[in-house]
Amino acid sequence: MTNLRDVLANNMKAYRNALGLSQAKLAEKVDTSTHYIGMIETKNKYPSPEMLERIAAALGIDTIDLFSTEINLPETMKTYRKAALKDIKGLIDEKLRELEQEP
Repeated sequence: MTNLRDVLANNMKAYRNALGLSQAKLAEKVDTSTHYIGMIETKNKYPSPEMLERIAAALGIDTIDLFSTEINLPETMKTYRKAALKDIKGLIDEKLRELEQEP
């Protein structure tokens, strides 16, 4: 039998990570505390329907996706993740060039 809290916690964390969001950033987007987001992800709290809708909206998914047993990252998340990794690589390359130029 599938436990809803387990599915919610796992999906929420997976979608949050796919977007490169920290718990603090997600909390800011849904206007709640980082502690509360952490409590949901550790299965210690279960959000209200309204909070589930706010979390889903912040993650760019439908609310029902938080309860799906299969994670299907929307193309926008895949694109975001690729762009973020490219940006990170660019920053690292820039810092390496700066370090190489220092005496």
